[in-house]
Amino acid sequence: MVDVSKWPLFSLLSTEELATIRQACVFGTSANEAIYITHGNEVFVFGLNSSSCLGTGDSLSTIVPKKLDFLRGKKVISLSYGSGPHVLLATDDGQLFAWGHNGYSQMGNGTTNQGLSPVLVTANLQNKKVREVACGSHHSMALTQDGEVFAWGYNNCGQIGSGSTANQPYPRKVTGCLQGKTAVSITCGQTSSMAVIDNGEVYGWGYNGNGQLGIGNNGNQLTPCRLAALQGLCIQQIVSGYGHCLALTDEGLLYAWGANTYGQLGTGNKSNHLSPVQIMADKERIVEVAACHSTHTSAAKTQSGQVYMWGQCRGQSIVMPHLTHFSNTDDVFACFATPSVMWRLMSMEHDDFLTVAEALRKEFDSPETADLKFSVEGKCIHVHKAVLKIRCEHFRSMFRSQWTEDQQEVIEIGQFSYPVYRSFLQFLYTDTVDLPPEDAIGLLDLATSYCENRLKRLCQQIIKRGITVENAFTLLSAAIRYDAEDLEVFCFRFCVNHLTQVTQTGAFWQVDGAMLKEFISRASRCGAFKN
Repeated sequence: MVDVSKWPLFSLLSTEELATIRQACVFGTSANEAIYITHGNEVFVFGLNSSSCLGTGDSLSTIVPKKLDFLRGKKVISLSYGSGPHVLLATDDGQLFAWGHNGYSQMGNGTTNQGLSPVLVTANLQNKKVREVACGSHHSMALTQDGEVFAWGYNNCGQIGSGSTANQPYPRKVTGCLQGKTAVSITCGQTSSMAVIDNGEVYGWGYNGNGQLGIGNNGNQLTPCRLAALQGLCIQQIVSGYGHCLALTDEGLLYAWGANTYGQLGTGNKSNHLSPVQIMADKERIVEVAACHSTHTSAAKTQSGQVYMWGQCRGQSIVMPHLTHFSNTDDVFACFATPSVMWRLMSMEHDDFLTVAEALRKEFDSPETADLKFSVEGKCIHVHKAVLKIRCEHFRSMFRSQWTEDQQEVIEIGQFSYPVYRSFLQFLYTDTVDLPPEDAIGLLDLATSYCENRLKRLCQQIIKRGITVENAFTLLSAAIRYDAEDLEVFCFRFCVNHLTQVTQTGAFWQVDGAMLKEFISRASRCGAFKN
């Protein structure tokens, strides 16, 4: 499952807010803007708001998500963004909305005024239902349900496909070689445009200085031109990078062409290719490819779920597809693209599926599925023997030897408090600990007794973060008692640094004489009592 918190912007959201997200996209020249749609079809935006690209009605930045009421209740099916940036959004009822940078009429509303808020784009689209949108740097494309392609905005290289280089203020149907053909997908490079038609043929137009149209030369094309080199292949998916393209056939073969300054073609060198060249031929079937017009990064996913990346990756030029540990292509862009935008409108899984970790967390202290109870201070904690045996050597020994506890349905615990023991058992299900520092001392005792070293380290972290003048000496005493050397050094240094205040606390005078003497002696050796 995709984790949106891998994009730094989404770390601003709470766990509860993240759980509401159904779709999301991070965009902008520095990946500083984000839009997300909730399960209830409410649209929120936040970030830098360059060129009013958040659509909030102003140009103010915000780290607090703002709701776009204009889009309330609209189910989003496609979203794309430009370099200005401008944003295009299509809804399930076929409507098209635009906002943001509009210096070249890329919003399609006939003006060059910045779009502070979403506007409905209708010119030349009456009775048309838009199902997909794509943005170049400053031009726009829309694909309708009946397979027609419309383009508008900046046209300096012919990327509108109109036969001229005049900017296009309204959506215009792309004709020429596409006339009478049914397009099934569209994509944009910075200043180029591509379309796939229903028989798997690919057409390109616009800027071609690096061969990104794949037609065998580097001359710009003012109208759609078929990629003859892909003759006989049925293209299933096509994506455009800044100046390169990747195409995936229905047989899982991958072709690349165009700019290769950063190795984004994956050919093993940095030479541009004017025509498609097959890559990853030695790998298993490819099922997905990824690129976007604002980066020089490429990614692909294989049938077995392996994810490869190449091109510009965190400043490095990776000239051959590199196998990653990611489970999806989106993570490549979160962690390695520059800027770290999303290459598509990302959809979250929102069914009832739970990962193993989520299922374990959910079943902790669940009477319905538990087969064992611990009774602590008169309160019961419901657990599963199998989980305890898998996660803890102490319980593994308890339940497979001649211990009397192995035959009991309820095990009484007397040496630890209820909060401490419950937190310990919860840790075995979740790998996390949530206790105040004072209770963490008891958990540290338990972790020491049960030889749970990771838990011991977590307890020490909690204690360090919660140390105060009032509890410092108590925590130091505990660290010494439980042989937590690193924690002992930390607490001792804290006590010395706040010596006057610490010596006036009740905890300082309640320790036994031997420890008090040892502390004074040790503090003296550190120079704590020098004038």
